[in-house]
Parts: sequence; structure tokens; C-alpha cells
Amino acid sequence: MHTHAQAGRTPLFLQGLSAPVGALVGGPKDFIEEAWRLRKALGGGMRQAGVLAAAALVGLADAEEMLQRDHQNAQRFAKGLQELASPVCSVDPTAVETNMVMVRVDGLPPEELCRRLQAVSADEVAQTGHAVRVLLFPWTERSVRAVWHRGVSAQDTELALGKWAFVLRTLRTG
Repeated sequence: MHTHAQAGRTPLFLQGLSAPVGALVGGPKDFIEEAWRLRKALGGGMRQAGVLAAAALVGLADAEEMLQRDHQNAQRFAKGLQELASPVCSVDPTAVETNMVMVRVDGLPPEELCRRLQAVSADEVAQTGHAVRVLLFPWTERSVRAVWHRGVSAQDTELALGKWAFVLRTLRTG
């Protein structure tokens, strides 16, 4: 997170820590009081706050280890994708510093690449022995974004790389 003269910080629990909802607000007392006032003014109330806080605590319990694993999986994916040496997609592994990988896409719209990575065919199962769906987001007109989280393992990362290789082969052979 980049901060520039801000009064408080707001880490989101539902992203990297796998909590069901929410964020934590931290900062000086006057900042917290104003945030509390604004939340109430905008209709925000806390129902079952203890249950939600417990989920955040579970997320925090092993957060460092899990985030580190996610970053390692993202780095492994970037290196593996680079090793495929495809003119259709490229990534700079040295630019991968978090659990997100931005992949440049050339030769087809990112939406089409995402569609192909999500689809499963009998041909894929016959060739790879796996039925894999890779869920990505078109990020720009020429890129997609891949994000790792608690639910994506090292094995899932390898399966995703295999799926990319399969899709790239099918693009070459028409």
C-alpha cells in the first residue's frame, strides 16, 4: 500500500486474508471518530460484529505465511508463463512483487483469452489428463490480471500453467 500524508489506513480483510467481509480502520483518535460518525451517517451498522471479527482474526493468524505463499505462487506462474515463450502473451517476472500478475496479451482480445482459459473441452482432457478452468480478468485492452489467494495452491498454479500451454498450443494450430 502506498501512503501519502494520509491520516489512517484501511487494510481489507476479504482480499488477501479470506475474511467474509470488511476492513479495519486505524489512525489517530480524531480520524477514527470521524470515520465512525460517517459510517453511522451513511447507514452502516454492525450486526454480528463478533462473528465477523472472529473471521478476520482467523485470517490474521496465518496471514504472513499465506500471503508469502500467494506471492511465491504468483512468481512461479510468471516465470512459467515466460518459459512458454509465446508471442501471444508475455510477462516480466521481475515486475511481480505481490500476489498479482499482469500478463500482456497480443494477437487476440484479452476477453477471448479469458474465455478460452475458462472453457474445458474433451480434447483438453484427452491431451492433458485434466479439466482445468482458469478464471482471469481482462485488465486493459492488451492485458489480463491473475490473482492468487488462500484458495489457490502450488498445484493449482501448475495446473493453470498447463492450461495456458494447452490454450497457446491450440491458438498456434488454429
